[in-house]
Amino acid sequence: MTNALQGRRVSVIGAGIGGLTAAIALARRGAEVTVLEQAPQLSEVGAGIQISANAVRVLDALGVVPALEVHALRNAGVHLHDQRGRAVLRMDLLRHRPQARFLVVHRPRLIRVLEQAARQAGVTIRLDQRVQSPPDGLVIAADGLKSPMRQLLNGQQVPFFTGQSAWRATIPDAGGGPAIAQVFMGPGRHLVSYPLAHGLRNIVAVVERRDWQDEGWSHADDPANLRAAFAEFGGRVPGWLQQVEDVSIWGLFRHPVATCWHDDRMALLGDAAHPTLPFLAQGAGMAIEDAWTVAACLDADPDTRAALARYQAVRQPRVTRIVQAANDNARNYHLQGIKRRAAHGVLRLADRFAPRLMPGRFDWLYDYDPVTDCP
Repeated sequence: MTNALQGRRVSVIGAGIGGLTAAIALARRGAEVTVLEQAPQLSEVGAGIQISANAVRVLDALGVVPALEVHALRNAGVHLHDQRGRAVLRMDLLRHRPQARFLVVHRPRLIRVLEQAARQAGVTIRLDQRVQSPPDGLVIAADGLKSPMRQLLNGQQVPFFTGQSAWRATIPDAGGGPAIAQVFMGPGRHLVSYPLAHGLRNIVAVVERRDWQDEGWSHADDPANLRAAFAEFGGRVPGWLQQVEDVSIWGLFRHPVATCWHDDRMALLGDAAHPTLPFLAQGAGMAIEDAWTVAACLDADPDTRAALARYQAVRQPRVTRIVQAANDNARNYHLQGIKRRAAHGVLRLADRFAPRLMPGRFDWLYDYDPVTDCP
C-alpha cells in the first residue's frame, strides 16, 4: 500500500449505503472525506434489505458489524414455495456456510449505523446539497439510479420497462424462530417476505403488468391492489397481506451496466454504475463491495486515473454477472404452465436428494471476499 489517500480531500456524492460505506473506507485510509447528500435529512424511510456474506465481510473489516447486529437478524436460509404455499426448495444457509453471516435489516437502521460510523471516522456530512456537476478534487459518485454523474461520463441512456411492478411494505411481526426468507412463486408474479428485528416483517411483491411505469420507491398505493394481485396465493401470504396498511409501488426498469465508470478524478459507485433488478438481493451488496474496492485501489496507487481504471476492471465483470443472474431470476420466479411444473419438479427432487446442490450454485457470489480478493 502506498497510503496515497493520506490527507487527500475526497467528495462522496450520496449518503446511501454505498456512499456512506465508501466514506468510511476512505476516511479509515486517511482521506478527508465530505459526503454531499441532496436530501434535507437522512430520513427514516425504506424497507428491509438482505446483506449477504460477501458484503458482510466488508462491513466487518470496517468495524461496523457489532453495531449493526443490534438491529439485524441472521438470515438462516431461503425457502421457495409455489403459490399455494407448498414447499419447492429449502436452501439452508447456516448448514451450507456455517461461518458466513447473512443478515436482514431495516434499511433506515443500517443507514443510521453507517452514518454514526462515518462521523466517528471524521467524515463531514452535508445535507441539502443537490450536485449537478463534479466538485473539485477526487469524487466518488454514489448518487443512485438517476445519477447525473453517470450521464456526464456515459451520455443519455434510456432504460426499458420490464413489464413488472413491485410493491413493498412492512408489517408487525411477533418474531420467534430463525429468520428465513420466504419466496412464493406463481404464474407471472412472486412474493418475498422475511422478518426484521424490532418486531417487523418485510414484504416485496412483484407482478407482471403494463399499466405502471414509474421508477422510484415513493409512490403510495392502496393495499387493496396488492391483496387483489395475490388473492390466489395461499400459505401465510393472505395473513401477511391482510396486515398491510401502507404500501409503496414502483416500476421495474432494466438499466445497462455503465460502459464508463470513471475519468481522471471521478468514479461511479453502486446504482450509479450498475442498477439491478431486486431478484438476487444484491443491490446493497454490490455497492458495499464497490466501496471497499475503490478505496483500496486509490490507496494502493498514487496515479488516480490508473487506480480508478483498476477499480472498474476489478468490479465490472463481477457486477455484470450479478445483474444478469438477477435478470434470470425475474424469469424463473414467474414461469407458467408446463415450464413451471417441470422447473418446480426439478427443484423438489434437488431438495430431497441433493440439498447442497442449489446453495452451491451461488458459491461464486457468496464466497467472494472483497477484503482479501481486492487488489
